Amino acid sequence: MDMSKREIAAAAARLVVEEGLEYGPAKRRALRDLGLPQRTALPNNDEVETEVRDYIALYCADTQPAELRALRELALQWMERMAPFRPHVGGAVWHGTATRLSDIYIQLFCDDSKSAEISLIDHHVDYEPRMVTGFHGEQVEALSVHAPCRPLGEEIGVHLLVYDLDDLRGALKPDAQGRAPRGDLSALRRVIEQERAGRE
Repeated sequence: MDMSKREIAAAAARLVVEEGLEYGPAKRRALRDLGLPQRTALPNNDEVETEVRDYIALYCADTQPAELRALRELALQWMERMAPFRPHVGGAVWHGTATRLSDIYIQLFCDDSKSAEISLIDHHVDYEPRMVTGFHGEQVEALSVHAPCRPLGEEIGVHLLVYDLDDLRGALKPDAQGRAPRGDLSALRRVIEQERAGRE
């Protein structure tokens, strides 16, 4: 990684951890904050994630594990609630870099794109429909909820991204580092249990 890319990745990582920005907006703002030309090559997400892990280890090592645990347990509750729609959690909550400022992103894979929305309505859940960028760079409908998180004492954004059932196969291809890019209910339960066992 060249010097300007590393600088951008480090500045973006600080924005991700301290302000809860997503990687794309964090990279663009880091570019602006550093006063670099618009056409400067940006680091990829893996490079930013490496810097995020370093930043957390340096500045948040005593608070971040408990925050991550609270977010993973909240994600698990929502995945259990949305179990009929094959939920998978991705992003910082799955990869272990989430802090109290991180939102939770859960992909749902539905036979009928309206069924998840109908389920929320049936359960009297207030949500806001919006369009977000999906994992192939396409626009995907998200049902966004403000969910109370008791351990953190605040509301967390939970975004339920609605995909077709056919998209599930592509969603599980390993990422550039060979990791599963997202996990289903049983995978998230396993991660939480392993963490519990590690603490005892």
